[in-house]
Amino acid sequence: MPAAPKSLKRYRELSDKKGRAEHGVFLVEGEKATSQIMASHPDEITEIISVIQPPAALRRYPARTVTESQFHYISATQTPQGIAAVVRLPQDVYTSTLPASTGNRILLLEDVQDPGNVGTLIRTASALGFDGVVLTETCADPFSPKVVQAAAGTVLSVWLRKTAQYLVLIRSLKQNGYSLIAADVHGSDEPSILSNQKKPVLALGNEAAGLSKELLALADYRVRINTPPDKAESLNVAACGAILMYLSAAT
Repeated sequence: MPAAPKSLKRYRELSDKKGRAEHGVFLVEGEKATSQIMASHPDEITEIISVIQPPAALRRYPARTVTESQFHYISATQTPQGIAAVVRLPQDVYTSTLPASTGNRILLLEDVQDPGNVGTLIRTASALGFDGVVLTETCADPFSPKVVQAAAGTVLSVWLRKTAQYLVLIRSLKQNGYSLIAADVHGSDEPSILSNQKKPVLALGNEAAGLSKELLALADYRVRINTPPDKAESLNVAACGAILMYLSAAT
């Protein structure tokens, strides 16, 4: 006898961190984002949920067809696109253990709380060749629906660590040859310093408060993107991050 289909409530629970942890999966919504996950991490997709038959490329996976109202019930987005992938959560994200291979470029997000900013920064990090992203405990969760939507299917393209012990990780990285570059509105170093760093950790802070004193004390450089004060005091954290990551990637 075939197994009974999973309840719709189970999929709906994936919009919550507790539900994702319990089931070990998260949702990626939209055909473009789903196709991106399939292209980069095809073995992590466990199921496709859709209102109509999935595109040919996605038919290799177990599929469940639902009605539009059922998909609205499952979806956490305001304008559901009618297709989603159920994707395995990567291991070790919520630990303070760095991966065996950390790569050369790392992004640190300290208390960045807006899911759109976090998702956009993860997407930019992936596009510009960063290897990993460290997030503090109070950052938006990288697998929440709004972050995943803003990341546009790239959330598995970099390693992620979300931990309250981020300062311990930073100290460990510095001991292994990384330079901590802090984006600071009061900084005195030019952003061009990034083009000379072989192994940078680029730190971006909270949308309102910026970086903490503890993290700034660890910084090797404190860079500022100058903006005309009569126009704008500073840039949005996602825009600032994009500029600085581009400069770093240009090495």
